[in-house]
Amino acid sequence: MPEGRSARTSTPNVSIRSSDPGRIVPRILVVDDEPQILELLRSYLRREGFDVEEAADGEAALAAAQRAQPDLVILDLMLPRLDGREVCRRIRETARTPIIMLTARDEETDKLLGLELGADDYITKPFSPREVVARVRAVLRRGAWEPASLIHAGALTIDLRAHVVRDGDRRLELTPTEFRLLEILASHPNQVFTRMQLIDRIQGHAFEGYERTVDAHVKNLRGKVEPDPRTPRYIVTVYGVGYKFQVADAPHG
Repeated sequence: MPEGRSARTSTPNVSIRSSDPGRIVPRILVVDDEPQILELLRSYLRREGFDVEEAADGEAALAAAQRAQPDLVILDLMLPRLDGREVCRRIRETARTPIIMLTARDEETDKLLGLELGADDYITKPFSPREVVARVRAVLRRGAWEPASLIHAGALTIDLRAHVVRDGDRRLELTPTEFRLLEILASHPNQVFTRMQLIDRIQGHAFEGYERTVDAHVKNLRGKVEPDPRTPRYIVTVYGVGYKFQVADAPHG
């Protein structure tokens, strides 16, 4: 029986314990009309474990903010269609979502205006992407955003802080790479990851950078967490693309 069919007929629900039961990891909306900036920030933020939404103009930013309900917005000041000031003002009319403004100018009046409109922080281009990540973390901490520590899926309990996985009362012995793979997939339920995306996120851990090595680690992980590794219910192959942690009801789309 194809594993995709087996997984669809027996998909586990996920429950999450955190200050925000509907969100496992922070979702960041990045708004900039420069493709290179979007690509750079997307790469660094995702590597640090954030979900990332993108928009390239002011109107798209407002639509994305309403649709994705981000936990923080990185907002360029100079945007087509609607500029960053107007986007910030409209977001502030309905939400207290933290906003970090980006600008190519370092004029004090621009900074003050952005802060008066409700921006929580201000970064001048050119910037270090590591600095942006650090500012994002600092602003989220000030807002008391707290990530989930426990993920429940079927009989599995994944403790992200203690790095412990249990199947019912039985503790599963995972290697650091296997745990990191499970953490990435389970923290983004129903999101498909390519092999290269998984390799990128596992950088810094014990991992050989070859796409087919991912398959070997997934096979070993399935042997430990799946009730029947031959017909997986958790870690499902999306043929021609990669893998996902399949659940019946994802916490967010």
